[in-house]
Amino acid sequence: MASVPLSSAEPLADALTAQVTQRDDQIKQLRRQLLLKQFELDTVLGVAHDMTARDHTVDELYHMLRLTLQGQRNVVQLLLFAREDHGFQVRVALGCDLAEAEKLVLTPHLREGGVTQPQAVEDLHLGEAWDRYEMVIPVLRQKQVAAYVFVGGLRSDFDRQQLIPFLGSLANTLIGAVENRRLQAQRVADAAVRKEIEIAQEVQAMLFPRSLPNDAHLAIERSYVPHTEIGGDYYDVVEIDEHRLLLCVADVSGKGVPASLLMSNFQAGLRTLLRQGVALATIVPELNHLLFRNSGGEKFITAFFGIYDRRTRRLQYVNAGHNDPLLLCDNGSVERLKHGTVMLGIMEDLPLLRVGEVGISPHSLLLLYTDGLTEVFDDDNNEFGEDGVLSVLERSRYLPLPKLHQELLRSIEAFSARNSQFADDVTILSCRFK
Repeated sequence: MASVPLSSAEPLADALTAQVTQRDDQIKQLRRQLLLKQFELDTVLGVAHDMTARDHTVDELYHMLRLTLQGQRNVVQLLLFAREDHGFQVRVALGCDLAEAEKLVLTPHLREGGVTQPQAVEDLHLGEAWDRYEMVIPVLRQKQVAAYVFVGGLRSDFDRQQLIPFLGSLANTLIGAVENRRLQAQRVADAAVRKEIEIAQEVQAMLFPRSLPNDAHLAIERSYVPHTEIGGDYYDVVEIDEHRLLLCVADVSGKGVPASLLMSNFQAGLRTLLRQGVALATIVPELNHLLFRNSGGEKFITAFFGIYDRRTRRLQYVNAGHNDPLLLCDNGSVERLKHGTVMLGIMEDLPLLRVGEVGISPHSLLLLYTDGLTEVFDDDNNEFGEDGVLSVLERSRYLPLPKLHQELLRSIEAFSARNSQFADDVTILSCRFK
């Protein structure tokens, strides 16, 4: 066999050695990259587990991310801006104080979520204050930018290639955990509100009378259409004794649970005073004092109180700042029941309280209502008003009371620019005297 000349064998050996060395270096680099990827994956999975292991607060979640990033030697400068209710806010800062980072201002383009791909910070023209940062990494949730991660101090292109997906995954995990925590807190809050509303609705339902008189002397009907889940209107019919009964309609300022609770106090006070047998001239000031004491003048109630005596056919009443009830006689005349005082609860002592009294002729109709019936507007901003109510009564007053109520509600629905979406609660209490 012919031998390879020594002069030719040495370059070949050197070439083979170089190839082996290059292959070994590539294997080492791939092994490092594999180990790095495994480390990054373990880090992301570990952070995800820690964030979901128990109910952390939102601040605790951001603190966990900050501690995780502090352990990454390649992360020198970092800011995380998270989208919150009032725009993007700095929640994590490495390499500078959080107070210093909060002075940095995002451009309108960034605030509007305009950067959706990793991008060089210098291309965004943010100003000198941003010179320490090289890359911005957007974090997308449901195709919307939920956060930005600004990174600086990167040592090489290799760092950029490795850090961008790693930091994006970490930030995405964090933002998902924050959103879940907020959704969970919102669900708890919503459940509490729903329970509060249910309780208030039960309280309100207990305030209304279960049955209404319909005897040889009179017939009474009511309709109640709340604007919200818990309305602020109230009506009551109380049999004081075998001859006398009280008719009451009221409207509390505000809506919801506070209004419902104030109205329950109002009803309890009213019924207590009626059981004690006191007159309207005493009942109304006492209720005013009760409301003023409970609300400090910040809430008020308009109300109408009428006590009808079947024997004398006389109605004593006090109108406390409420819509004037309409008394329609069989001869077609209309009397507005105005006498009384101001609304209840706005001042400690009521001025100029006057108890009105009126005789009730046979076949008269008394209509009590809240302002939801009259304060209805059409497309031209014309109000339905008292004239609209009287127009319906003129043509429909002899209908059975349930039909009369239906006609009133149908009329305001047809008149309203909002159709059945009335701007306020609608309460109607009618009494036909036989």
